[in-house]
Parts: sequence; structure tokens; C-alpha cells
Amino acid sequence: MSSTIIEALLPIVVTLLMGYLAGWNHRFSGDQAAILNRMVMLFALPLNLFAGIMATPRDQVLSAGPLLFVITLGMVGSYVVVLGFGRYALHRPIGVAALEALAISGPAVPFVGVPVLGHIFGSASAVPIAVASLLMNLIQVPLTLIFLAAGDSAQPTAAGTPDRANFGGYVLRACKEPVVWAPLSALVLVLCGLTMPRALRGSLTLLGQSTGGVALFASGIILFSRRVMCDGQVVRATLAKNILVPAITWGTALVLGLSPALTQESVVTMAIPTASIAVMLAVQYQVAEREMASILFFTTILSVLTMGGFIWLTSL
Repeated sequence: MSSTIIEALLPIVVTLLMGYLAGWNHRFSGDQAAILNRMVMLFALPLNLFAGIMATPRDQVLSAGPLLFVITLGMVGSYVVVLGFGRYALHRPIGVAALEALAISGPAVPFVGVPVLGHIFGSASAVPIAVASLLMNLIQVPLTLIFLAAGDSAQPTAAGTPDRANFGGYVLRACKEPVVWAPLSALVLVLCGLTMPRALRGSLTLLGQSTGGVALFASGIILFSRRVMCDGQVVRATLAKNILVPAITWGTALVLGLSPALTQESVVTMAIPTASIAVMLAVQYQVAEREMASILFFTTILSVLTMGGFIWLTSL
């Protein structure tokens, strides 16, 4: 098991370090890292998800219902809880509370999940990666944009209630993104019993296989380009993201009676560190930029230990 953990996590450390060194040597800037991320989200990841789901047997997709439920509950449930706690218990501005909710509940599945889950679970990892990506793009990001807009407004509502028309507009816009419609179309095709010729699937995976490496390299550049701080809020968010959320997911999976394999898959998915979209939105709206960058930094660095720990614990 120790060799499996090392083989799954060592590429993350090395690739992140290479990206960090590239930023430190001024070979790449934060703006260039954003271009690399755009290539991943528009081309490499959609192709990788489409080919991966098309390679997944129909029976395996149908049997993944409990796994999908646990991941959905973990991502959406933790988002709502963190948002409510930050807004009403800590009295933080609605935009900051929404960003923190996104940072804690949204795992960087498109970036870290591809090399880790793919190494451990093989082609079956395409399903949780696709589900987590869809949840983030269709629910978490549109809600966060609404709350950021409410906080940026001159007359925000007291509770920061999202406007349904705006939310629908963000969802429709998200549906036009390849990272959303590509896995959805593949899922429909698989459920209809259709398959893809091996030669065509191999043509799609040529670029799709670059997803994990390019995304992690870009994340390393982003980690270097942001100033990092460490205060109580960052520590709490890091502990919640890396330990509390996957631990609650583990407990939920045990209560629902998931198989050991599905339990491990759901827990490791939720143990993946913060997605860089939280930093991108913070920079765009100029809200809590250093805090989001710091959460991204510490959750990513410490995830090597915490993800390794959950991989080991769930394999016992």
C-alpha cells in the first residue's frame, strides 16, 4: 500500500515543484498559467472525461449511484454549511463567505484527481471526476458568482439571496463549456448502450492525457505568484478542507453501507485540495485574494500527507 500511495502522490509533488520553480525562475507568469489552465478546461480535460466515460462499462456507470450521491452530498452540503457558518456565525461579507465555501467544498478534481484517482482506480475514476466537475461548474461556481455580485452591489440583500434569473444565466453559460457538455454527452451515450471504437478513443486521449501534468504545472506557477499568509481563518479552512470534509464523507459512506472500493473512491475524491477557481474568482472580484491563495497553497502542500493518510486508512 505504501508503494501505491507514493506512486499516486509523488508525481503531484514533482510536477507542482517544477511549476513553482518555473515561476521562481520567471520562465512563466501567473497570466501564462491562466492560459495553460484554459487549455486544460477547454480541450484536454473535456477530451479526457469523454474518452474515460466512453471506456466505462454501462453496468459500472449504473452501479455508481451511491458514489455519486455521497460526492454530491459532500460538495453541495459542505458548501451550504460553510456559507451559512461564515455568513451568520462569523459575520463575514457574503462574497467572502461564498469564496470560502467554494474553497472548502470544491476539490481540484480536474487537476489533482486525474493523476491520483486515475492511478488508483483506473478507468472507473472518470465517473467521480466528471460528477465533481459538473457539480462545481453547474452549482458551486454559479452560486459563488451570484453571492460575489451581491456583495459587490451597492445595495446587496441582507442575506445575499441569489437572483434566480442570474443563477439560470450562469448555469446556461456553464452548460456551453466543453467541460460540462462533453462528459454529459458521453454519459448519455454510455447509458444508451453505445460504445466508441478503440482507435477513435485513443485519438481523443492523446491530448486528454496531458490534463493532470499541465494543470499541476500551472498550479505550481499560481502558488508561486500569490503572496501567502497564515492566520486562524486560513488554518481553519485548511483543516476543514483536508481533514474534516473527507472524514465526514467517510462517515456518510459507512452509514450508507457503500462497498470498500466505493468508500475509498468517494473519500479520496473529497480529500483532494482546493480548486484554483477560488483564487481566480477572488482576483477577478478583488475579494480575499491573499486568503484564497493561502488556502490553495496550504491545502495543496499538506494534501500529500492528508490524501496519503486517507488512502491508507480507507484501504485497511
